[in-house]
Amino acid sequence: MATERTLILIKPDGVKAHHIGQIITRIEDKGYSIDGLKVTMATPELLKKHYVEKVDKPYFSEIEHYMLEGPIVAIIASGSRVIKGIHTLAGDTSPNQAAPGTIRGDFGRMFDDGILRNVIHSSDNPQNAEKEIRLWFPELIPQP
Repeated sequence: MATERTLILIKPDGVKAHHIGQIITRIEDKGYSIDGLKVTMATPELLKKHYVEKVDKPYFSEIEHYMLEGPIVAIIASGSRVIKGIHTLAGDTSPNQAAPGTIRGDFGRMFDDGILRNVIHSSDNPQNAEKEIRLWFPELIPQP
């Protein structure tokens, strides 16, 4: 089986709650490699590129506000079937639906006012993974 790469973002709520180490440990305990890691801040321009399919949605401003709340840890992970594996580790997008033992089930929150804090993003397919890696790790793109 070919090695895949994926982008993982530990969102501002995960960083603020000090879950970085626990999340990385879960990734490594599954046998995936960490090939890139940095603490960064999102920008409105970067978020518009990352969430290009959601920019025109009425809820995009909430996503943008959430992702601009603080630092983000961006990770490139690789391994056999890493995209599916990280999705399984992350759990359902909604923390209230995510199983205990998953990252979102253990660390995510859905507040009474409908505010969603789901701690982590991971790429959903190999094409998006490579696109997202180029967006969040432009320094890794070979220069001519």
